[in-house]
Amino acid sequence: MSGILALGVLALAAAASEAAQDGRIGIEEKLGQHVPLDATLRDERGSPVTLRNLVARPTILVFVYYKCPGICTPLLSDVARLLNETDLLPGRDFTLLSVSFDPTEGPELSEQKKRAYTAMVRKPMGDDAWRFLTADPETVRRLTDAAGFRYAQDGKDFRHAAALIVLSPDGKICRYLYGKNLLPMDLKLAVAEASRGETGPSVARLLLFCFSYDPAGRRYVVNVTRIAGAATVLIAGAFFLYLLLRRRRRPEVLPHV
Repeated sequence: MSGILALGVLALAAAASEAAQDGRIGIEEKLGQHVPLDATLRDERGSPVTLRNLVARPTILVFVYYKCPGICTPLLSDVARLLNETDLLPGRDFTLLSVSFDPTEGPELSEQKKRAYTAMVRKPMGDDAWRFLTADPETVRRLTDAAGFRYAQDGKDFRHAAALIVLSPDGKICRYLYGKNLLPMDLKLAVAEASRGETGPSVARLLLFCFSYDPAGRRYVVNVTRIAGAATVLIAGAFFLYLLLRRRRRPEVLPHV
């Protein structure tokens, strides 16, 4: 019995270790907290600009890196699609900020991306409606930590999640929007809440946990490894608990005289 218990403990520890390692990447929601408005970034022309001067209305903050071979490109394309479908006007009703979390990227690249993605939007927008920004390592870390955006470098690339982070005009985090194919109503509700400084729950976190982006197929697929890891933790924990309860309930056998 002790051997079985030991195996159960080892299985649970191994599964928990795998889950913890994967947990270093993702979104730690920080609803109601504020991003540092004194942070200074670089705009598409290389000029310094503080976040306070950018967040003058409800703001959608998107962390990407511009050389991303995976999820960032379809994410930004989907943002452009969403702008075409909503009756809200960027630059009037809200502001969009794409911020690179790769500190090696600079204004030349952000300006290229701005031209490419704003060209997809079929409605009039001012130059300040959708900004593409870069920053130094310290500023990147301050912003991502404040927003709960966790990522890890993997060679020349990064492993990271994807979300639209909705801010109030005073920089409060009001909502996180996950996944592709967001509806115009999702955006409209989030912007309305942010304009009032209200926070809202994020209902798509489980879906984001269960799916990951396949850059080859350019689509979301079931993340079998992640689901299997979570299932292993649950099964091992349940089995370990069963063994403990069974051992405690076993009646004591009196020796024969």
